[in-house]
Amino acid sequence: MNDVAELKRYVEVHARGQRVEGYRDVLARIVSDDGDGPGTWVAEWSRAGEGFAEQGRWLEASRHFAMARFPFVDGPGRRRAAKRCVRTLEQWRRHKAPGLERLDVELPGGTVRCWSAGLSTARPLPLLLITGGIVTVKEQWVPALLRFRRLGVAAVVTEMPGVGENTLPYDVKSPSMLSGIMDAVGDRARTDRTYAMALSFSGHMAMRCALDDPRVRGVITVGAPVHDFFTDARWQARVPRITVDTLAHLTGSAPGRVLGDMADFALGDDQLAALDIPVHYAASLRDEIVPTGETRRLRDHVRRLDLLEHDDVHGAPSHTAETQLWCVRSLLRMEQPRGPRAALLDVMWRAARARRRLTPG
Repeated sequence: MNDVAELKRYVEVHARGQRVEGYRDVLARIVSDDGDGPGTWVAEWSRAGEGFAEQGRWLEASRHFAMARFPFVDGPGRRRAAKRCVRTLEQWRRHKAPGLERLDVELPGGTVRCWSAGLSTARPLPLLLITGGIVTVKEQWVPALLRFRRLGVAAVVTEMPGVGENTLPYDVKSPSMLSGIMDAVGDRARTDRTYAMALSFSGHMAMRCALDDPRVRGVITVGAPVHDFFTDARWQARVPRITVDTLAHLTGSAPGRVLGDMADFALGDDQLAALDIPVHYAASLRDEIVPTGETRRLRDHVRRLDLLEHDDVHGAPSHTAETQLWCVRSLLRMEQPRGPRAALLDVMWRAARARRRLTPG
């Protein structure tokens, strides 16, 4: 059972980022995370999802079921919600986006289930890999595939190990998952020009993968742990319970020891200096999960760093639109730096940033 106040606080960035309709009304009805009866987290989010499903609004339904299973499946109620999230997204795809395709990649240790757009043997395009963090299922990102396809890339969205339908374990070998996906689509995409839009903990995975796999030509991330999160015991004592419990669930460890067990995940200074690719990193100055020392370490050692800083908490929930534009702008600056789309996105991002400064809060 999770602390309801903490759940409400940390789900906001996901609800805003996915434009979940009426999320504040749903949160107002939730008083408990104990079981799945009326007034509980699972029940109220699921009830809202069922209402949208009855109206044939499958995408909205899927987004609400994704919130119902947040932060991870810990019982029958969230398990049902996770299945409904996948099924309603599939119904949306059949009716609204038949060009999207399922992609299942079998790897040692488990199956990585993905959604894709733009894969083609006849006209292989540069590849974009999209992954969320430790609490984000791939269904939350599927609609973005259509937009990225229009930007001239093939795109694959998946989940971190242990999240959603990904059956791989989350451990120090997890970065190789990204290489496995590249291998699987190598005949349908220009995997020698692969970019990772990998948020939070998956950003750490992408940077680590890039050290071993030269096909990764750039990493775009938001609030990714790098080194201090995994090694600073004093900081770890402050990490929110929801993060600790989720990591324990994904790694198979116990909440009391999981962060100490992850010391080997840390990227050393020499490894960061060896990243000879652009790394675009959005940081929150008041991040309560990722220590501020990570930003200093990146500045000191990553040679091709583009840093965006927000005066916000983890995930920058008050800067959602600006960060989303920045991510797409970053992709185009890496892949199409002299193209008209890159120039347009730069103008749009700067306008959004200016608006944000004029209307804080």
